[in-house]
Amino acid sequence: MPKRSLHCWWGDARVAEITARRPWELHARYTDEALDRWATNTPLFSCSLPVQRRAQNATPFLRGLLPEGSHLQALAHLAGLATNDLYGLLARYGRDVAGALVITTSDDPPEPGGWSVEPYTDESLAAEIMGLDNDALGVHADSELSIAGLQNKILLVELDGGKWGRPVRGRPSTHILKVDDAGHPGLIGVEAQCLRLAEQVGLSRLAPRTTIIAGYPCLIVCRYDRELVGGSVQRIHQEDACQALGIDPQGARGRAKYESSGGPSYRRIASLLVAHARDEEAELTALTRAMTFTFLIGNADAHGKNLSLLHDEIGHISLAPLYDTVPTVLWPNLRATSAMSVNSIVAFDRITLDDLAIEASSWGLDYERALTAAGELAAEVGDLVPAIIDHHELATRVLGQVNRLLRDRGVPVRS
Repeated sequence: MPKRSLHCWWGDARVAEITARRPWELHARYTDEALDRWATNTPLFSCSLPVQRRAQNATPFLRGLLPEGSHLQALAHLAGLATNDLYGLLARYGRDVAGALVITTSDDPPEPGGWSVEPYTDESLAAEIMGLDNDALGVHADSELSIAGLQNKILLVELDGGKWGRPVRGRPSTHILKVDDAGHPGLIGVEAQCLRLAEQVGLSRLAPRTTIIAGYPCLIVCRYDRELVGGSVQRIHQEDACQALGIDPQGARGRAKYESSGGPSYRRIASLLVAHARDEEAELTALTRAMTFTFLIGNADAHGKNLSLLHDEIGHISLAPLYDTVPTVLWPNLRATSAMSVNSIVAFDRITLDDLAIEASSWGLDYERALTAAGELAAEVGDLVPAIIDHHELATRVLGQVNRLLRDRGVPVRS
């Protein structure tokens, strides 16, 4: 029986071949073209899979391209596959995934000429959203897309005139639409406000907008791993922290994305930036600001799949824009302690400015620089909250944490 294989493309270059020892255990081997083009140990499509001649276990990275939970079950059901058939799922849904790679079953280059977009009418978009509980990601028979996560969402292409379309046959999507969580009403609204806040302090660039479709509150954000160049959508490579560290998110009974179950920590993410960033100090400072922001808004679910790295320059990485900014502490049945510890502390109300600086200094950032970065971020957030956050409980929470941090530095209280 001939060996089955999948092919990974970066633009028009076939960079790796994927083979399955078992359907759930995949290995990747870089092609001669990739080996000739990039130096050995270049972190090409993952920090955990540097350019090497030997085959490497790519299961954690590749599994991270697929959704989790009920969404994975729905994709598998539509394809007539088992949820652990990683090979089959990528063969079916690998043409538009997070990052720059395109995964195909053919060794012929993916042809953009085969892409298309099916425009949504107001009625068909409403029907798509109403059907999300049964049809994960709005996938159809001609859809070849996947994106990680647990929230109900669909991938969109923005069309002229403020209209939206459905990507067909691997056409790169440009936006993500998330639907409010029925179990946690109002989540979309506060997430959007926190994204706007993150954008104003330079930690995000998703241009969030909220709308109501078919009675469902929705949040639409730009994909930061897509860029419009000369009227054409270009893919930008990225990976989440679990992928970059070679951590299978399905490990530890599906909890391996959390530091407490062996998942990424701020220190381990920082070690990747130290190893591969063009400007180590700038990236560690950005990570300090992101950590501080996450603490201020009370996002306890900022785990290893909700923090990512951009490969916007081959061989080098940078911290990706924040894209999951849910203040989980507002809901008693969601997480209340930090998914990643700060100076070994996970209780938000115990974390101090000194803890933030000590944590960052453990990565190699100068303590005083870390203290300044965290303090300045808190001050910026405090100044912006009245204009951006109109959710009373969230505003009170954020300002309370801002004031608690800044009292350590003798800064006047914000109200």
